[in-house]
Amino acid sequence: MINNRSILRLVAAVMMTAVIAGCGGDDNNGQDYNPLIDDPQPEQPSSEEPATSAGYDEHYRPQIHYTPAKNWVNDPNGMVYVDGTYHLFYQYNPQGNDWGNMSWGHATSTDLLHWKEQPVALTRDELGDIFSGSCVVDRDNTAGFGAGSMVAIYTSASGVQQQSVAYSTDGGKNFTRYASNPVIKNDDDNLRDPKVFWHADSRQWIMVLAKGWKMGVEFYGSTDLKSWRHLSTFVVPLTGRPSLQWECPDLIQMGDKWVLLVSVNPGGPILGSGMMYFPGQFDGTTFTADERDYPLWLDYGMDNYAGVTWSNTADRRIMIGWMNNWQYAGNVPCSPWRSAMTLPRELKLTTYNGQLLLASTVVKEIDNIATSWAPATEGQFDAQDAYQLRLTVGLDKNTTITLGNEAGEKFVVDVNATARTLTAHRTSATGQTSFNGTFSIPSMQAPLCVEGDKVTLDFFVDQSSVELFTAEGTMSMTNLVFPQTIYDRLSASGAAFEAQVRRLKSIWK
Repeated sequence: MINNRSILRLVAAVMMTAVIAGCGGDDNNGQDYNPLIDDPQPEQPSSEEPATSAGYDEHYRPQIHYTPAKNWVNDPNGMVYVDGTYHLFYQYNPQGNDWGNMSWGHATSTDLLHWKEQPVALTRDELGDIFSGSCVVDRDNTAGFGAGSMVAIYTSASGVQQQSVAYSTDGGKNFTRYASNPVIKNDDDNLRDPKVFWHADSRQWIMVLAKGWKMGVEFYGSTDLKSWRHLSTFVVPLTGRPSLQWECPDLIQMGDKWVLLVSVNPGGPILGSGMMYFPGQFDGTTFTADERDYPLWLDYGMDNYAGVTWSNTADRRIMIGWMNNWQYAGNVPCSPWRSAMTLPRELKLTTYNGQLLLASTVVKEIDNIATSWAPATEGQFDAQDAYQLRLTVGLDKNTTITLGNEAGEKFVVDVNATARTLTAHRTSATGQTSFNGTFSIPSMQAPLCVEGDKVTLDFFVDQSSVELFTAEGTMSMTNLVFPQTIYDRLSASGAAFEAQVRRLKSIWK
């Protein structure tokens, strides 16, 4: 049977222009957990340690972004912070470098940058592939799996998409599946990617589920993580987006406001995949979005998708995304691995022109792998593994910024001073693009959303990516690139500018 995401990739492959921008499950009536009755069977840990790579130095291998040693990776899953360790689970194919055999890969970090790949955490079972989901820490033992258990809630995907539970009592090393899975039954393939959190005001767990091609979000509530009742449905019209797939939702509280994140595909800001957000309010039952013209985009590039936040991080909202796009994900020239995660980003609400804006900046921990700042002038600079380039550009006239290399390849960004927009160009000039006919994007435009007479831009450049932000995070643009060598030359024309650069040390060395 062809699964939904296989169909999606087929649709995306024939789309040459973007379509720019419910489904309810049954209530679960399962009994309270009883080990004498439920007799759960533990997930068998992988018999092999994670494969190692020859120094993580293959062509295009990211040096400051997480990648597994080998094989396919996509959506981040189950991110949770426990006892000083950040757990990153993710969609993973243990058997090859293409999409399939969906499991939860696993990596851990104490600083959000240096990652250790762990054995595969969950593999497919009789209910199907292990699709996206989330993890929580059940401090009060509401589920009966043990106080402080790490509980994973994920989509079991076969011909239908249902929600299941597994738990770990050893800090995520081993998981046991709940014997009465699925905890939310469903009869089609449009209900997935549960994000779960504890809502203190209503004294219950909240589950946020995407409605897939039925476009919307479902909300469920539970007091024990096993018996769930439907609470409400969120649907909002999207200007110019008549049909697109909703995935990977996340609902986060930020002060006295709530923000709903949703990934959509196809129909992102340019072509293929993209991330929307909705500011609003949540009362424990219903999410109500502010009256705005939607969609609002979190990132204006091609390659930030399925981003969700870590749980158990108090008031800090840290997100990581999949750095790829379903339009060409299966074709990017990476081996023996395919795909990487974005740099982790901190989310904050700010205002621009009287409207709420969700800003994102690279986490402060990036300083731990950075050398000292050095002035940068036009010409070559010391790039090595990866670097951060910071330019402050006047907004009194238009400016063109070019990053290049000795092969003559270049990544070009135009700043329009009057319109206060930024346009990036990913064409055959940037490097390899022929692996997929939709990878070359002549023009990607984003609003700068800054006040004043200058804008400061931060470029985080790795072996096969450029992540670009305004200093305040009011604009972000994430793009894969595949040059022969890392861009290590700067030129600019137009307004006066100041530039500085610092090297970012490889996380693998």
